Amino acid sequence: MPAQRKLFVTTALPYANGKFHIGHIMEYIQADIWVRFQRMHGHMVHFVGADDAHGAPIMIAAEKAGKTPQAFVAEIAAGRKEYLDGFHVRFDNWHSTDSPENTELAQGIYRSLKAAGLIATRTIEQFYDPVKGMFLPDRYIKGECPSCHAKDQYGDSCEVCSSVYAPTDLIEPYSTLSGAKPELRSSEHFFFKLSDPQVVEFLKAWTQDGKLQPEVAKKASEWFEAGMADWDISRDAPYFGIDIPEAPGKYFYVWLDAPIGYLASLKNHFDKGQAKNHWHEASRTGASFDDFVADPSVEQVHFIGKDIVYFHTLFWPAMLQFSGRKTPGQVNVHGFITVSGEKMSKSRGTGIDPLKYLSLGMNPEWLRYYIAAKLNGKVEDVDFNPDDFIARVNADLVGKYVNIASRAAKFIPGGKLAASDFGRFNAAARVEHVAQLYETREYGKALREIMALADEVNLRFDGAAPWKLVKEDRRAEAAEVCSECIELFKVLTACLKPVLPELARQAESFLRCGPLDWRNAAAPLGEGHQIGEYKHLMQRVEGKQIDALFDVPAEAGAAAPPPQPSPKGGGSEQGAGEPGGEAIGGDISIDEFGKVDMRIARVVECKAVEGSTKLLQLTLDVGEGRTRNVFSGIASAYKPEDLTGQLVVVVANLAPRKMKFGVSEGMVLSASHGDTKANPGIFVLKAWPGAQPGMRVR
Repeated sequence: MPAQRKLFVTTALPYANGKFHIGHIMEYIQADIWVRFQRMHGHMVHFVGADDAHGAPIMIAAEKAGKTPQAFVAEIAAGRKEYLDGFHVRFDNWHSTDSPENTELAQGIYRSLKAAGLIATRTIEQFYDPVKGMFLPDRYIKGECPSCHAKDQYGDSCEVCSSVYAPTDLIEPYSTLSGAKPELRSSEHFFFKLSDPQVVEFLKAWTQDGKLQPEVAKKASEWFEAGMADWDISRDAPYFGIDIPEAPGKYFYVWLDAPIGYLASLKNHFDKGQAKNHWHEASRTGASFDDFVADPSVEQVHFIGKDIVYFHTLFWPAMLQFSGRKTPGQVNVHGFITVSGEKMSKSRGTGIDPLKYLSLGMNPEWLRYYIAAKLNGKVEDVDFNPDDFIARVNADLVGKYVNIASRAAKFIPGGKLAASDFGRFNAAARVEHVAQLYETREYGKALREIMALADEVNLRFDGAAPWKLVKEDRRAEAAEVCSECIELFKVLTACLKPVLPELARQAESFLRCGPLDWRNAAAPLGEGHQIGEYKHLMQRVEGKQIDALFDVPAEAGAAAPPPQPSPKGGGSEQGAGEPGGEAIGGDISIDEFGKVDMRIARVVECKAVEGSTKLLQLTLDVGEGRTRNVFSGIASAYKPEDLTGQLVVVVANLAPRKMKFGVSEGMVLSASHGDTKANPGIFVLKAWPGAQPGMRVR
């Protein structure tokens, strides 16, 4: 077992002027999975967050709401828990940058930087809104980017080319508060000397030594080539923020004190643990906050979005380094989240409201799993595709993982596991491989490995056919096979636990085992172990839930025109001009379509039906562990030997129908022209090689 690691993990601090959006939830899920994985290894993790509470936007929003900034922020902060608890995101502490701890730390870091000779003052010309009567913060000035000439870019950085610049560099600037053309007025400002040779030398080394993803390190090298500019860290009153020591009327720019909020939340976490004598990790270490952050073995890990890379890979490590503090060990950057390849848009019905998701009764672990399946260690956007979401969750979690326990448990007499040997699956090596993928944030690859094992377990079950063994009075063999499957279900549960903590908790209860972790993941429960009664672990996603989640506004698009009736007439003219000789049917919803369960089926046997010239009798394997009997009116087009062994498509949830020749348990799909007299022919739909019985057709 590796030595215990000491980890200090954060996510980007959300700005406290609004509720969480799905981008926040994606980032928190990514970090929470990594944290849970580390804890399953027995490592010590302090996972903290906070509200980014300062700045002119909050001051202005509070003024409009008729509240103090503190009251405005408190109201926003009060709603955070509902989101975090709802999606099983477990921060150890949640705090605010508008706190005594942050004031103390920010002013302390500033004094250290000043003592190091890295703070300079100079008089600058700054934009002033003559209508509002205030100096304009960068975010309230827009104009044309001086680098790439993109329009309507903010006064501090370009969202198109990522350039960082001074507001006065903007072309054709305007105030977003009043629309007025801002005036230039003089004001004394404080600067962190980011251009100092020792700072540049440090940052060049720090950004290229493996702490950053390759694409982020490459971007940083481009910034160095362009040249480092000193960083303006002050703002003039009126401003909601932290006072700059010995500088009346001057406040720290929000981006100076915001990342210090990571440390402030950690300090608050330690202080609360010591003051209340909580038995949590902070108090167990016996170390103070100062001792902990100075400990060389402590790893500081950040999870952030790609839009704030500049601040976290230049300003933040430089502030820490030259104030005598430890610098981050990892800055893990992720992309944005889109819906069906498009940016989020509430008006177009492509936005995902996290609270609406929960209010619809949608399982939060569906979203945790889907997001994890899309995430990797690169700076790539994550796309939420509704159809893919339904298919992936239902196929992987219900059709593969949960299916193992639901099928195997019923063949284990009294719930006592028989001796089993699952060495052929090489569980220990596979668990270790999955662990390596989690460590490097390759969640999508990890889940693919896990589901590949689930596929093998299901094939083992189907191949052994325990229901047949029971019929043949070979119950002991059936129990051995199914005990093997349960043992592997336990391995799968451990591997999925960082992503699906609540489902894993329920599975642990069913398995009657202690909490699963990376040290016992591959260890067998053993012969004679008593499992509990199986109870359904997870429901399928329904199409109507997805429809309700997006709920496209009526004005977002015109309704499709109603289907036109087919032209009337007789003979071969009927349906002329219509595809396949028939008009396309009326619109149905995705929920209505979802009710038709089409599956791949293998034709085990096919024979003519005595007394009928139209029907063939097919014996089908639909992957259920039994066969189905289906009658199909295709005898005019196929001989029995043509179909035996073929993969066909069957409607599997059609109610059984009693016919003259027996009961038909489904419908084999085929195509034909609307006018069968003029265009005879029946064509059974067949699957490509590689498809397996039981796979759903979507």
